[in-house]
Amino acid sequence: MKLVSWNVNGLRACVKKGFLDYFEEVDADIFCVQETKLQEGQIQLDLEGYHQYWNYAEKKGYSGTAVFTKDKPLEVKYGLGIEEHDKEGRVITLEYDDFFLVNVYTPNSQRELKRLDYRMTWEDDFRDYLKELDLDKPVILCGDLNVAHKEIDLKNPSSNKRNAGFTDEERGKMTQLLDTGFVDTFRHFYPDKEGAYTWWSYITRARDRNAGWRIDYFIVSDRLKDKLKDAQIHSEIMGSDHCPVFLEI
Repeated sequence: MKLVSWNVNGLRACVKKGFLDYFEEVDADIFCVQETKLQEGQIQLDLEGYHQYWNYAEKKGYSGTAVFTKDKPLEVKYGLGIEEHDKEGRVITLEYDDFFLVNVYTPNSQRELKRLDYRMTWEDDFRDYLKELDLDKPVILCGDLNVAHKEIDLKNPSSNKRNAGFTDEERGKMTQLLDTGFVDTFRHFYPDKEGAYTWWSYITRARDRNAGWRIDYFIVSDRLKDKLKDAQIHSEIMGSDHCPVFLEI
């Protein structure tokens, strides 16, 4: 089974920059996107052979997630079931016979960390949600988690210590998640690989210099480790300030 996750940073814009070419070429069984930035009816995608599931933010042009899947799931759930967290279209959960697929766009702590306190609440509630799913069936989590976990996961760790996405608090929450029975699939295969990033700032033309961050992940329940075949970062794919990440399992 092949899975892809991509923060498209505006799906309508990404479609104009080759999204469908990549979608067809990669031929994933499940394709997840984050930051769709649209409302229902604002795009019509003809994805033959795929079921489509969308979670829209209440705020127009903001956040949003979608999942395109060849196999129809048993059930689809939108959000966490917690009103505080469920207005921004950030989570879609698909239940299959043997696993749960969770697509997430984690809240950014923002400039001057003005949303860090909310982010900490989100992290605890989201981890509890994943742990509860994991009691029933193994979980495949993917999406933009808005955190570079280790220093190896961004180009300039020393100058980003108190910046959103690399605070001790955010990194600690990622460690907590992994310690509760989950594995970062890319680091499972490539524990020491440097220069492997999934996001680059448009503002500083960082992609030209590969001055990036790895903040997009596939994370799975520990008991799926022996089923993992490969994890990849498709950094050659343009169309967004993020690139797609890929998992074969």
